[in-house]
Amino acid sequence: MRNAIGDELARCGRFGATVTVVGVSKGQAAATIAGAIDAGLRDIGENYLQEALRKLSSLPPVRTHYVGHLQTNKAKAVAAAFDMVQSIDRAAAGRALSKAALELGKQLPILLQLNVSPVERFGCPPSEAEQLAETLRGQSGLRLEGVMAIGPLGLGRDEIRKAFELAAKTLDRIGGSTLSIGMSGDWREALQAGSTMLRIGEALFGPRPVKEIAR
Repeated sequence: MRNAIGDELARCGRFGATVTVVGVSKGQAAATIAGAIDAGLRDIGENYLQEALRKLSSLPPVRTHYVGHLQTNKAKAVAAAFDMVQSIDRAAAGRALSKAALELGKQLPILLQLNVSPVERFGCPPSEAEQLAETLRGQSGLRLEGVMAIGPLGLGRDEIRKAFELAAKTLDRIGGSTLSIGMSGDWREALQAGSTMLRIGEALFGPRPVKEIAR
């Protein structure tokens, strides 16, 4: 995967660019994730809190990312379990997470989740991103580092490119260094748009063998 990413970056003219690969491990057994960590994976992402809590304690040290929709009543548990939260799409979630982080003595890196897809339920509209970013920067328990977005799954390549370009332009407006776009099916388009962080599941781990039941 790393070689393919390097080749695509070269095709984009992004020589020397650094791209973080987050292995999205929902539904994967802890042993499978540990094998990927042993092979050099340094970041993993989980969508569901309870599933993550069952697995994280048995894994080697790694940077953990919460990439699922954040419910405010789970903010304290998420703040305690994860090193970064990528899915802050509204002020209430940001305030709850900041309060939880401060109670834990942490300042938590976060990403503002944008909605750039007509088929995605969650995410802040790009037109409202500057206002939300200002609110999040006012929360002392948080450190806003950039944006995350999910591409328009099931649509054509042109639509994916346009969505990712919108995410990149929104990051330029609100500021930050992290552009978390691109998954197993659209990571090439994401790199073309300037992604600095890919969230890769199936392309790293293969199909999910475990039925997703715990959230």
